[in-house]
Amino acid sequence: MTHTNANLKPYKIALKVLFNIMNEWKIEEKKQRILLGNPAIDVFKTWKCGEVTSLENDVLVRISYMMGIYKNLRALFPLKGQANEWLLKPNSAFGEASALDFMLLGQMANLREVRHYLDAQFDYITSGNT
Repeated sequence: MTHTNANLKPYKIALKVLFNIMNEWKIEEKKQRILLGNPAIDVFKTWKCGEVTSLENDVLVRISYMMGIYKNLRALFPLKGQANEWLLKPNSAFGEASALDFMLLGQMANLREVRHYLDAQFDYITSGNT
């Protein structure tokens, strides 16, 4: 399939948002690659430069999970620092690993589990069960 610039714009935006999140979370490039499903280094570097020819569905789903995790953390914690620190704290929901370490196991299921955990926390709080 041939992609036009208009077709690639959502991919470029998604990657730009993701890399902004990674910078805020202070995640090094090696770990960013793991979270994105271990793309080849040259592919990753082109993404970082804003060059995109296409993105696999797997990568788009991973980006979606991480954007949802970011959104939920910002909704659950009043201060950005608290939200970012939560990623690094041991959590019994992830076998006492931090959410970040759990996600860095590299499987999409780990990203999904962290996202669903935070969705449930958000739902619980917003339902008036605090």
